Formats: sequence, structure tokens, C-alpha cells
Amino acid sequence: MTDAPQPARTGRIHELDAVRGFALCGIMLVNTWQHTVGRLGDAPRGTVDHVVENVLQGRFYPIFSVLFGVSLVLFLRSAGSRWILARRLIVLAAFGFAHTAINPGEVLLPYAVYGMAVLIPASFMPRLAVLLLGVVTTVWAANVGGGSLLIPGLFLLGMALIEYHPPRRAVPPVFLASAVLGAALTVLWAFRPVQPITAVYALAGVCSALAYATGLLLLLRTPLRAPLLSTLVPLGRTALTCYLSQTLVILAALPLLTADPTRLSVFALAAATVAAQAVLARWWLARFRYGPLEWVWRSLTWGRPVSNRIPPAPQGGSGRPG
Repeated sequence: MTDAPQPARTGRIHELDAVRGFALCGIMLVNTWQHTVGRLGDAPRGTVDHVVENVLQGRFYPIFSVLFGVSLVLFLRSAGSRWILARRLIVLAAFGFAHTAINPGEVLLPYAVYGMAVLIPASFMPRLAVLLLGVVTTVWAANVGGGSLLIPGLFLLGMALIEYHPPRRAVPPVFLASAVLGAALTVLWAFRPVQPITAVYALAGVCSALAYATGLLLLLRTPLRAPLLSTLVPLGRTALTCYLSQTLVILAALPLLTADPTRLSVFALAAATVAAQAVLARWWLARFRYGPLEWVWRSLTWGRPVSNRIPPAPQGGSGRPG
């Protein structure tokens, strides 16, 4: 079995990469804000804080979690071995364990643990059982606190999504329904009574995440498709490298972030970081098949260095088949 990357047979894979890149942008913004307010303790919260908390927080990691379930199904199909998939998750756990030393709230270690505990056993189950278990687990997690407890159910929903392969015509009605429900739950949470209902916030995040993701898919059907793909796909393909390097940027900038009472610097830093990463990722992927840490991850998974550098294009000629 070779490890050569397979070209995408349809635009669907490119769209998934774009959605992953979009989620990475949101995660950078939310993580920057969380680190900043975490250092401020009980300092007064402003308008920006309330916007991030009620409109952005909890809206991007569900996208990432569903796509993680999708990607592991695709990897299992390619590798043809659950043992190789288990090794992939073990290597991810090692990345997460190292990352925890500087970012205790990181998600890679929980992803690896939940992947081993949920995704591998679920790969033996029929797709209907995976779908139903994903729905039940997600609703249960929302009712008992949300947060990282949502991850296993979202993983299962990602597995079911790729197995059922929903048609493109389903995107507009799903966007409309999730946008309305997400907005309603968000308003209900924002004007909640004294005793908050945790499930409302968690479900608002999941529904809004679905609306954000399907909304992006709709934008990819417009003339914005080309610039969006050229920006987001490189980020999605180098998500591990970008996610880990973002932590270093956030930690280095914390003294400046905490000194800004408006919290607008959170948006500025996040925008500058993902813009720089998009440029660097595009430059890198023009020369290499995988991002730097993606290559390490893949090589450790397979137990040998995999081919990464893209051969230079032949000089001369039209490049057309004879």
C-alpha cells in the first residue's frame, strides 16, 4: 500500500478543506479571546466580550469535531486498517500531550482519546446506528453541560455524514433551519433567566455551527468561490500546523491583549495571524504535499518518512499530453 496522496475526484473534498480552514479561523479568534479574558479574571466585560461569548464561542469546535469524524472515515477507507488508524490517533495524542504543557485547554488530546474510544468501535457499526447514536449522544451531552462532552457525538455525526453523503440540494434548507434555530436559541440564552439552562447554550452553539458551515458552502456556489477556496483550503490542509502555532502567537501577545480594555486587539491579532498563515500555507503547499506537522504526523503513523516534496514541473513544452 502506497502513501501517495490521491487527488480529489470532486470539488467536495476541496469544500471540506475550506470549511475546516474557516473553522480554524474562528478557533483562533475564540482561543485568543478566551486566553485574554482568562488572564483578566473578574475584570468587567465589554460589548466585544458579549458578542464573542454569545455569537462565536462554541460555534467553531463543533465544525472541527464533525470534520474530524469525516476525515477519520476517509483515512480508514484509504488505509484499510483500523490498526493504522489507531496509530494515527496515538500520534495525535502525543501532539496533544505536548501541547497541554502550554495550553491546558487544548483539544488534540481529547480528540485522540475520544477517537480511540468512540470512532474505532463505531467503524464496526451500521451507518444508521452511528447516526442515531450520534444524535442521542450529542443531545445528552448538551443537557449535562456541553463543552468537550459534545465531541464524541459530533464525531459520530461526522462519520454518519460521510457515509450517507447527503445531496447538494440539502444544503439550503439545512442552512435556513439551523440559522433560525441557532438564532432563536442564542437569543433565548442571551436573555436567559437568573437560573441558566446549560443545554440552550450548547445547542445554540451546535445549531449555529451548522448554519455557519452550510452558509459557507452556499457562498462557495457564488463568484466568491475562487478567492474563498484559495484562502481557506491551504489553512484546512495545514490545520494541525496552524492550530499549534496559533497558541505560540497568542501566548506571546497576551501582555498586549490584556492591556486593551476594548478587546478589539483580539480581532486584530486573529485576523493578522490567519492571514499570514494563509499566505505561508499556500506557499508551502505549492512545494510540499503536506504541512510540516501534518508530514510528521503521517510519517509517524506509517512508521517511515513519507514522500512530501512536490517534483518541479518539467521545463519546456506545452505540458499537454501528446
